Amino acid sequence: MWPLDLYIVSDLMAFESFAPLLVRGIGLETYQSLGALERAGIQFATTLVVAMVVLGLLQGYAPRTVTKSRRSPIISLCIGLPTLLVLAGLTGTGYLIVGTSLGAFFGIVLVTVGLTVIPILTVLGLVAIGYAVVARLGADQLWVGVIAGSVLSGLVGLSVAASVITLVFAGSLGIGAGVRVLRSSGSTTPDERTVPPANKI
Repeated sequence: MWPLDLYIVSDLMAFESFAPLLVRGIGLETYQSLGALERAGIQFATTLVVAMVVLGLLQGYAPRTVTKSRRSPIISLCIGLPTLLVLAGLTGTGYLIVGTSLGAFFGIVLVTVGLTVIPILTVLGLVAIGYAVVARLGADQLWVGVIAGSVLSGLVGLSVAASVITLVFAGSLGIGAGVRVLRSSGSTTPDERTVPPANKI
């Protein structure tokens, strides 16, 4: 058993030393050092690619989340903002403990879940905002909303402050709608029944 224990301990030590580098990725300083046009291009391309992949893979859940965000944005924001703060807190906690012996098991899981759920639902929130805008202009199609949301993401990339505000808003909107879709997945279509018309975008 001794050689096996030695291999396990050495693997854990190697994983713990590599994990912080894996989690850090591109820091805020690196993002701020980019030019405005570079940030805009990266945000546009990232939003477009992630939206297409998520809407393609989660064909039942993702479109319903976008629809829920459009139909009841106030409720989604009220649910999504606290949930976003909790997810961000758990992700930050996972990052802080990732270099410890406990972090090898729990830290990576928390960071992985946070860095997967938050960006995906934020992109769906951006798509919902873009979809709402183009729908008012007469283009009531989801793919047009994807392009509009990506353009919005690129435009706010010209300013770091605008990016932060927009992404927090879109993240709260998407996360709140995503939670509501999960909660209502087993019930009968309550969308129009629970949302007053004045609460729609």
